[in-house]
Amino acid sequence: MFIGIDDTDSPAGMCTTYLGARLIRVLDQAGMRVFETRLVRLNPNAPFKTRGNAAVCIEVEGDRDEAFAIAAALIEELADFSCTNTNPGLVVAERRPDPAFYWKAAQDFCTIEEARAILDREGALYRGWKNGRGLIGATAAVASVLPDRTWELLAYRRAASWGTPRDVERASVFAAEAATWPHTWDSVDRTQDVVVCVPHTPDPVLFGIRGESPEWVTRARALIKAEETEIEQVWVTNQGTDAHLVDGRIGSLLEGRSYRVPGRVVERPVTGEGGHVMLVLEEGDRRLTCMAFEPTKGFRDIVRALVPGDTLLVCGSYKNGTLNLEKIHIDALAEDTMVRSPVCPVCGTRMTSAGKEKGYKCRTCGARSKEPEISTRPRAIQTGWFEVPPTARRHLSRPLARGDVQA
Repeated sequence: MFIGIDDTDSPAGMCTTYLGARLIRVLDQAGMRVFETRLVRLNPNAPFKTRGNAAVCIEVEGDRDEAFAIAAALIEELADFSCTNTNPGLVVAERRPDPAFYWKAAQDFCTIEEARAILDREGALYRGWKNGRGLIGATAAVASVLPDRTWELLAYRRAASWGTPRDVERASVFAAEAATWPHTWDSVDRTQDVVVCVPHTPDPVLFGIRGESPEWVTRARALIKAEETEIEQVWVTNQGTDAHLVDGRIGSLLEGRSYRVPGRVVERPVTGEGGHVMLVLEEGDRRLTCMAFEPTKGFRDIVRALVPGDTLLVCGSYKNGTLNLEKIHIDALAEDTMVRSPVCPVCGTRMTSAGKEKGYKCRTCGARSKEPEISTRPRAIQTGWFEVPPTARRHLSRPLARGDVQA
């Protein structure tokens, strides 16, 4: 059977994966055999998500009614019911529902009514607390399929330490990344010299190590020196797989979805207030504004180096009529040409425009020229993939450390 849980946390604390890790141990103590522990990330643009929009699914062998009772009791013990937006959901199903619901939850939006209809059709046991919104994520988790998968080892703090500064030796995290990259990734951001895998929120997570196998995340974890943990759990996940992205075209994008979109650069990118960089693409007569925000740091330099005529595939979330960039693939580079008024051949000063379609005129000697000065500059970038740094990467976005992505 499959046990799905979602929406037990809040900005003030708790974590659905921690509750899942606790449940795994209670089920084991009850004599049930756990086969797989799964962490499923859903649409990162969901309006009611707490942090990373994660749900969990535990595949276990045992009595369905007993498992449901155990899970429900643990949710009532640990979930943060004081938060208005915490609305837990619990599902116990004997088989996985149609995975179409999972894909919709990861790439689009689902309703509580849709989740209940699926669960009723499957004959699943389920319960929603408060408004029951957590049933969406819990249903998506048990319906999930992972054609591409990664793993994450999550270390959880002792309850007495929750809300206090985390004690993780910085140098050991950098050492773990150096020893295991690219088989693990995003533990640190070497360019900015910061640790990424240690959160700053008041939840039970001490740190998380992401990688390509249970063996690699375990190997990295062994190198990290930190405070004593209560529980450590390895989860199979859809993180780092681009499961949220769908193919889209300029002019037909929907709010709150994440896309891969081809386009041609219309004009030179503009850096605005706060260091955010705006890029405009076109396909035919349709245009799309893309943004590389300040937290993407050096990625903005790649965007700034684009020129009109470059062709791209851009990836990101479409919000408020703008695509927020996660990564780009430069398919082809155009010539970087610069058009200026010509230099006067008589006196060596630069001419000025003589008027629309009238060419250029020297203010000093009156000499005229019909043609501008056109020069070509070498390009500072090449074709290929470019991504935001680990500090700005979303859970679902596939890092280039995993290998090249098909453009």
